Amino acid sequence: MESVIEKAAAQGVHSLSPHLVCAGAAQAIEFYTAAFGAHELMRLDGEDGRIMHACLRINGSSVMLVDEWPERGVKGPRLLGGSAVTLHMIVEDADAVAARAVEAGASLVMPVAEMFWGDRYGLLEDPFGHRWAVSTPVRTVLGDDLREAAKGAMCGEGAPA
Repeated sequence: MESVIEKAAAQGVHSLSPHLVCAGAAQAIEFYTAAFGAHELMRLDGEDGRIMHACLRINGSSVMLVDEWPERGVKGPRLLGGSAVTLHMIVEDADAVAARAVEAGASLVMPVAEMFWGDRYGLLEDPFGHRWAVSTPVRTVLGDDLREAAKGAMCGEGAPA
């Protein structure tokens, strides 16, 4: 017998998917398509023009989204004063993805650079207040080497004060 997880996967939805609240979900779908190559899997429009639910595929994963409905307690990062969540994407070319996202309207929070843990990594904020990390692994750093690299990055010369 097919499990509920297998049934969802057959429809392109993963067993754990972010569900983003966006002020302007239709515009968010356009942005995610331009910035990250999103593919819309489904959309349910409400009678008032707001999106009640949509599901996209971004970088091989399902991402759900909905318009803000403050009167029902459904608020996006801008109304909440930011978000404590960062969506992390492993991509073939972090520099190219970051450049495409900025061209589509994202803000560069942290430029893509070589990181102590072995990735080229950068941080973006989309026009709806959600933060996205883009990361391309370039070398493997494990165990004691990773601990030493982290210590050097956080406690060594040039580390944050």
